[in-house]
Formats: sequence, C-alpha cells, structure tokens
Amino acid sequence: MAGMTSTARPLLNRRLAEFGTTIFAEMSALALRTGSINLGQGFPDTDGPEEIREAAVRALRDGRGNQYPPGPGVPELRTAITAHQQRRYGLSYDPDTEVLVTAGATEAIAAALLALVEPGDEVIAFEPYYDSYAACIAMAGGTRVPVTLRPHEGAFRLDLDELRAAVTDRTRLLLINTPHNPTGTVLTREELAAIAELAVERDLLVITDEVYEHLVFDEAEHIPLATFPGMRERTVSIGSAGKTFSFTGWKVGWVTGTPALVTAVRSAKQFLTYVASGPFQYAVAEALSLPDSYFDAFRTDMLAKRDVLATGLTEAGFEVFRPAGTYFITTDIRPLGADLSKNGDGFAFCRALPELAGVVAIPNAVFYDHREEGAPFVRFAFCKRVGVLEDAAQRLRKAFAR
Repeated sequence: MAGMTSTARPLLNRRLAEFGTTIFAEMSALALRTGSINLGQGFPDTDGPEEIREAAVRALRDGRGNQYPPGPGVPELRTAITAHQQRRYGLSYDPDTEVLVTAGATEAIAAALLALVEPGDEVIAFEPYYDSYAACIAMAGGTRVPVTLRPHEGAFRLDLDELRAAVTDRTRLLLINTPHNPTGTVLTREELAAIAELAVERDLLVITDEVYEHLVFDEAEHIPLATFPGMRERTVSIGSAGKTFSFTGWKVGWVTGTPALVTAVRSAKQFLTYVASGPFQYAVAEALSLPDSYFDAFRTDMLAKRDVLATGLTEAGFEVFRPAGTYFITTDIRPLGADLSKNGDGFAFCRALPELAGVVAIPNAVFYDHREEGAPFVRFAFCKRVGVLEDAAQRLRKAFAR
C-alpha cells in the first residue's frame, strides 16, 4: 500500500541501534524545561576573542570561503596548523600532504575510523569514552574493546597491564584521548612512552584525540603521542579550534599524519561533509597564530573556573576528581548518601538533579561499555561564566550540604 513501510526489520541500521538519542540532547532539553543551569554539555557561554570573530566577518565580506573551499582545507589554515605543531611540539608536517581540515574533531574521528577500520577489526579505546567513538567504530564495522580508567588517589588512571592484555591479533588500532574527556586525566610521559612501545611492538595504528591540548592544569603537560619514537608514521593526530577558541559552532577540526594516513582519512571525509566552514577556516588560521599570552590567559581563566566549581562540589558533599585537563569535572555521588545519590545510580541522579538543585549534569555511565563501572560518577562542565558557576555551586551546596 502506498506510503506504508515494511516492519520486517527495524528502520535504523542495526549497527546504530544501541545508541539512540544522545544523553546530551535529553539533558539539555531537561535544563530548558526546568530553567536549570546547564553544566551538562561542554560548550562555553561566551564567545572567543573578538579579533577572531571579526576575522570571520572579514572573510565573509571579502568572499573568502563563501564557496566550496579546497578539499584538504584552505592553504592559510593548513599552514597555520603546521606552524602550531612545529612551534609547540617540534612536530614537522607538510601543509600540502600531511594536513586535512574537517568539520570539527567529531568528523575527524568518524573519517579516520571509517577509513582505517574494516569489519572484524578491534579498536581499543579507554572507557569512559567520548560518545561518538563507540558509534563511529560501529559504523565502520569494528569491534570496540574498552580498557577502563579507574579511580586511584584522586584521579582516573590507566592500567598499562590491562591495556597490553587487551591487544590481540585482531587489534587494528588504539584510540587515545588525552587530555581525557570525561575524567580530566592527562596521560604522563611514562604512560605515553609505554603506549608507543606497545603500538610499535604490535604494529598498531593510533588515533589521538587531542582537542583539549591547551587545557592542562597544575603540573600536567600535554605531550603528543606522535613525538615518541616510531609513532609519527602510525599516528593520526586530531585537533580542534572549538575547545581552544570558544567557537564550538564553527566546527573546524583537523588531522595531521603521514601522506598515506591523511590520504586514507580524506578518502572517507570527502563523502561525509566534503568540505565545511569555509570563512571560519580563515579565522581559525589567524587564531592559531595568536601569541602564547592568549593560550596562557585562556588556561589561567579556565583553571580559576575549575576551582570555583570543584570547591562548590566538594562543599556540597561530592567526591571530586579535580581534573588535570579539559573543562569537565567528574564526581562520585555516593558520599551524598543512598537517598540523595539514588543508591549510586548516576542516571537517576542526573534526571532528578534539576528538581533537587536546579543544575544539569551528565551521568558518566553513558560513556562506558561496562555501565556498572561508571554508575556512581557524574560529569559537570565548567566552561561557563564565573557568576554562573558560583550560582550553580551555591545551588548544589544548598541542596546537598549537611
């Protein structure tokens, strides 16, 4: 009959059936409905530097990027990316053959996994993981193999023995995220060296998600995995402008790697967005050339915001894992007590939190294959104005402090 759809099988591709609507959409809608402070999704509530916004306006008015930009990205941005990598990390890349501009880091992750993973390949990722990792591995037909970061002495740490044990003859790729969302862990030089040795020994490809590279605090240091012996030729490194310059809506990310790796990723990327964000690419090229004082001030500002929210959460009774990087804080809700923490059920807690305190957060369990491992943990974003964070902290203290 015209207009009817067969119900012989579900409409959604079975590889995506487990994912459904993201938790971010659910929690943002909840924030809107209840008038709560949204510390769930990680986007700033202020724009980035005015001169960079004006650079985008100038590009629009000058007709730069209003039509399809070059497939690999505009030359100005590719050159700026290579200069940034050289200046900060001593990594040399050819802007013509070893850089690819993408529609944000999310597309870079998708294109890299679709390009490099075949059905049956195993992909090792640290859990909790950014939610698109699991979906993109599934779309590529790969099998995700989680290695769990676990709390230890106030931070979430990697068990290198567990990582080594996870590698099999079917392992194709390691998917590494440092600084790590959602836990705020920054892998140490020693941990990265061990990962590099493992990748070389077992001949593994590596994708590194480094979008929070400029947000490291205290004694932490971001060290790209591609700087370690034997890693440049097997590593796809991913960066992004959104997190560093507070223009998340512009969706400008990038990939760096060898010509062979970048060509492979571009082969998949060209059938996703093809190209994107034309005028914004010119603006991001200028942003990457900002002096070190910008990056230092950005980090100092975010550190102060981290401490405002971390202090409020601690005083409210949460166990707080003070992050070494990113702009997220993971907390354990169990110290609040069985009733208030909904017996350690992060989902139930986050759904009740807007009514309890007028604040929205994200249950970390959505970032785990082993849901029970993440059940009591809840993530808060602190990339908001200080006044908003102080208000949220006060609401949480009022709701939970005893």
